[in-house]
Amino acid sequence: VQLQASGGGLVQAGGSLRLSCAASGRIFSQFVMGWFRQAPGKERELVARISWGVGTPYYADSTKGRSTISRDNAKNTVYLQMNSLKPEDTAVYYCAASSRGYLSSSSYSYGQNYNYWGQGTLVTVSS
Repeated sequence: VQLQASGGGLVQAGGSLRLSCAASGRIFSQFVMGWFRQAPGKERELVARISWGVGTPYYADSTKGRSTISRDNAKNTVYLQMNSLKPEDTAVYYCAASSRGYLSSSSYSYGQNYNYWGQGTLVTVSS
């Protein structure tokens, strides 16, 4: 499985961006897709995740209410729509996939439980 993230860029505070993650290879319904981010000097953190099959998306508190994760199974693409962006949202955003569908829901908050990663796309929010 290969993941290609895109859609990052420079945006003013209050603006919006939509990140895309195109997946190639064999994606199965038990896969979990996640968006993580890492700001300079900070640890990587989960932003949102969604099951490739049935399931409710999960959002981290940091972006809850301002972000929406979705998928297009026909296009093998996962999206992250982010609105009302803040300077503290500045980070490199990574999409990731976990084929370990047997884990507990909370486990997917941790990057080590994802076995495929995209290259990252930089989001810079200016004040």
